[in-house]
Amino acid sequence: MNNRYFTKFLNIVEKGGNALPHPATLFAIFALLVVFLSGFLSLFDIHAIHPRTQEMIEPVNLLSKDGLGRILKEMVTNFTSFAPLGTVLVAMLGIGIAESSGFIGTVLRILVMSAPKRLLTFVIVFSSILSNTASEVGYVLLVPLGAIIFLSVGRHPLAGMAAAFAGVSGGYSANLLLGTIDPLLAGLSQEAAHIIDPDYLVNPAANYYFMFA
Repeated sequence: MNNRYFTKFLNIVEKGGNALPHPATLFAIFALLVVFLSGFLSLFDIHAIHPRTQEMIEPVNLLSKDGLGRILKEMVTNFTSFAPLGTVLVAMLGIGIAESSGFIGTVLRILVMSAPKRLLTFVIVFSSILSNTASEVGYVLLVPLGAIIFLSVGRHPLAGMAAAFAGVSGGYSANLLLGTIDPLLAGLSQEAAHIIDPDYLVNPAANYYFMFA
């Protein structure tokens, strides 16, 4: 009985997830929502106090003539002054070259293919966790490779596929090495910390604390 309700719940979650629009569309929707909310909230006496400077912050009506002009004039500045942008672009460039050249795939393939038979499952799961360094490459490379390797040693290929999939999914963003998401999270955390301390610096390796916790 409980399994039936749980399955129904998972089906609802799946349908809801599939109904979501493309991330770019979501971004545009939220951007428009912010614009309309700014116009609506500016009609009321709503304000907040900055926790560090004690300055009063009030909504800026982006639907007004000055607000629309501000959007157009500060659009590029808002993009280029975003703290994680430079780090993420450089990290993505390096990892993109390593992935496109086949370096990461070759290293992972050699690591898995050279593993002793008795350590095969461990190596596949471990390599799948490490594959998060190159974002979603584990799903493309290691999941089918795990099935092929298990089949070659006389084991069921679905078991190899399941081991690789569990490693990639379970270890996502919990890599032993720094991945593309670490500098992004560090930049976002640093921007938030600057509200209190403008000189605070967040190291991209700070995510290790949560991984080991």
